[in-house]
Amino acid sequence: MSSDQPAFYYDLGNPDCYLVAERIMATLPIVPEWEPVLGPEVAPLGAVDRERIAARADELELLALKWPTVWPPDTTFATLAAAYAKRVGRAVAFSLASFRQVFAGGRDLGDRNTVLLAAAACEMHPTALLKGTSLRSVTAALAQANARAVAAGVSVLPAIQVGQHLFTGESAPEQAAVALGGAR
Repeated sequence: MSSDQPAFYYDLGNPDCYLVAERIMATLPIVPEWEPVLGPEVAPLGAVDRERIAARADELELLALKWPTVWPPDTTFATLAAAYAKRVGRAVAFSLASFRQVFAGGRDLGDRNTVLLAAAACEMHPTALLKGTSLRSVTAALAQANARAVAAGVSVLPAIQVGQHLFTGESAPEQAAVALGGAR
């Protein structure tokens, strides 16, 4: 990551991360590096206010939220898949497809088939994804991303790091845009 490029730390099972992911590219004046992390290791998800999330999704004109029956999801495999997707230049497409499978489709992110559907949506071959998630280098990359997030002071997700400044929560894109000199 370039020192002047912001970093967007997110967990695929976090609904606030979904709300930010859907608008971050249009809000920030600089394309951020998408950095998937394992929420339970960086910033565990507390109680989720489903009504607030649904109302905010409606305000943002996103598809109506459809909550998965399994909650909270086990995002370990999906996050490894996102780390692999980042390695092959598909982090944004894969992550958005995953978020939409979970929060617009109501699918369980802990189910490998959900992850494979998200991969297919962004033209990642399932065999390549499965092999990629088993690579030690991908596991190491995810561990390093978690460590970078912790070192940056992330304790709440989503988080956007701009230089030494950290903006967290659902309003992070707007705060980061101001720090970067304005929104697009």
